[in-house]
Amino acid sequence: MASFENTMQDADDVSKESGTAPQERSIGLIIAEANNLSAEQVERVLAHQRTSGLKFGEAAIALGLVKGEDVVWALSQQFHYPYSASGSKQSNAELVMANQPFGEQAERFRVLRRQIIMRMFSGEAPKRAVAVVSPDSGDGKTFFAANLAIAFSQLGGRTLLVDADMRSPRLHEIFGINNSSGLSGILAGRPESNVIHPLADLPSLFVMPVGTQPPNPTELLERPAFGLLMQELVNKFDYVIVDTPAASFGADFAVIAARCGAALALARKDKTSVDALKDMSAVLNNTPGSLVGVVMNEH
Repeated sequence: MASFENTMQDADDVSKESGTAPQERSIGLIIAEANNLSAEQVERVLAHQRTSGLKFGEAAIALGLVKGEDVVWALSQQFHYPYSASGSKQSNAELVMANQPFGEQAERFRVLRRQIIMRMFSGEAPKRAVAVVSPDSGDGKTFFAANLAIAFSQLGGRTLLVDADMRSPRLHEIFGINNSSGLSGILAGRPESNVIHPLADLPSLFVMPVGTQPPNPTELLERPAFGLLMQELVNKFDYVIVDTPAASFGADFAVIAARCGAALALARKDKTSVDALKDMSAVLNNTPGSLVGVVMNEH
């Protein structure tokens, strides 16, 4: 119980910290600070801006002091749209929503985000978490869950990404966070804290890793503690996305989906069989969790 209370305190701390409004800064100041422009260089940009009629960022590009992507990143900061600029990114290449937020793949995640919001977060329906499920390993489920969580976080609401794949967890590797403690310890009743990790480049996104891989993941997930934990997390965060083990590993995915209340199925083009997808859907239909959609991964 102490472990559960520590986790809820982590969630409360997250809620308080993320409520701070960012300070407004000019685009010129953001560009100058991010690119370490000297006072002399800034004056050159301003002088060129006055004579050419260009904006600060355009003038800086024309003088060769910054790159176009630097200006796009600065604009994202001014409009509070977090992502990792390619020149300074520390995130994994799989995180296309963080590294390439204006690309084709990112736009597809935005379309999907809108569809999920319309199906799950409109009206007076109770809040639910979304479990991302798929029939087999290698379907791209972790890639999908991570980028979907980033997409929701870019709306500005507090978003929690939970790694519930206690068979082969990867989210801690993708986000570069400590995995010494996490979900498994909470469910086992160990006194763990600091299991919810904030991300510097994505200030509205938080990640809960698996922690130590347990020998009995299904039994841990079946315990009442997991359901209670999910209820509390849904109340503390605006959006909760949960990564799961593949259905081929057994019942874990269905247990997680039931506790989350909703599942989004992922199928991989030219790999996922129709029968496997039907079997997984049939299992989900026998749980309290609803299947809100099926997405085709074309990569």
